[in-house]
Amino acid sequence: MGPDFTLDDAQEAIVRLAGEVLGDSDGDGSAGRCWASLGQAGLLGLAVPAELGGAGLGPMATGLLLTEVGRCAAGVPAWSTLSLGVLPVVRWGSPDQQRELLSAVPAGRVLTGAPHAEVTATGGGRLTGTCRAVPDADRAHRILVPVGETVALVDPAAPGVTILPTPGGFALRLASAAAEPLGDGKADLERYAVAGACALGDGALAGALRMTAAHVRDRHQFGRPLATFQAVAQQIADVYVASRTMHLAALAASWSVERDDGGDTDLWTAAYWLCAEVLPALRTCHHLHGGLGLAADYPLHRHTALVRDLIRYVGGAEYCLDRLGASDVHRAE
Repeated sequence: MGPDFTLDDAQEAIVRLAGEVLGDSDGDGSAGRCWASLGQAGLLGLAVPAELGGAGLGPMATGLLLTEVGRCAAGVPAWSTLSLGVLPVVRWGSPDQQRELLSAVPAGRVLTGAPHAEVTATGGGRLTGTCRAVPDADRAHRILVPVGETVALVDPAAPGVTILPTPGGFALRLASAAAEPLGDGKADLERYAVAGACALGDGALAGALRMTAAHVRDRHQFGRPLATFQAVAQQIADVYVASRTMHLAALAASWSVERDDGGDTDLWTAAYWLCAEVLPALRTCHHLHGGLGLAADYPLHRHTALVRDLIRYVGGAEYCLDRLGASDVHRAE
């Protein structure tokens, strides 16, 4: 028998509270207010240890919150702070590092990480190299950078660290920059990053589906709601199937990472679905909006832009297939 993803009372409360906090969001235009409100509601501290003012929960609770953030495509640094920052620090950081980095997260401190880095240690705790696609690097207190099989902490304001704006985000250039090892052992930043990206993408598609369903229900053509036309009904049904599949896959990915059983099949299955199926579903949503779907100021574009960024961070469909294949081989052995 497979896992039961029915939410318990605490998880239902997280979803409900996040929905209430984000319900009035108008996306990027109210990002600062949304971020502050999430902190005031205690949601930014879900995975922060209780002794540091958080709830002491894990990837599942974090994923549920990220799904709600994605549902309204709010431009807040939730994925970067929670998946790329808080979860790895809780898992591998020393007690002193946890106190220094996490105590201010419930109040809105931003952390981030660089899932894709080409960095080498040059001795004396210094790093040289580049990190591409580093979300929210411009406002982060610390950046987690993979170095071989470990992760290092980099201060973005330190000498030798240059933040470079790129389309949809930032890159990082390190030139003999000082760094601090995160804990003592091997740290896998990518697993938390991918699980969180899938949860956020799940919400982005669900929000777009909700917006599109309302549009075809209320928009009339030839005196009939668009939803009553067979072609429209079939297309919205396809988006619904893609969305529900993404939701189940995202839950399975978060569940797998929370169990930390070493199996990544669920994780990379969800990542592949995000990369291969969510964008086509979003294109259908734009199509069903007609001319409105082309308007740059219509909120549907925020959902599509968010998913495009997430796909770039995750690595794309072919990369996910390669990782999925490697995971299956590892499990067979």
